[in-house]
Amino acid sequence: MVTAKLIDNIWATRKSEKLNGLKLMLAEVIGGSRDGERLVVCDVISAGIGDRVIIATGSAARHMLSDDSIPVDAAVIGIIDESCESV
Repeated sequence: MVTAKLIDNIWATRKSEKLNGLKLMLAEVIGGSRDGERLVVCDVISAGIGDRVIIATGSAARHMLSDDSIPVDAAVIGIIDESCESV
């Protein structure tokens, strides 16, 4: 899992039929060794642009969609309300 900020929506005029009805967004990883990396993510929890989110990748992302045959490698699984930072 990684934390990221949602920065834009993604539209695809042609895509796998299994992706129909799924909201695709562009996310930028926050912190860690992957800081700044951008990912296309599937959003099924109605997060919005500017939200800080938790993203699952790989098979965990497909489990979130309850169908292992959907061609998704990253999914939003939570919206971060606030973070706990050590002072």
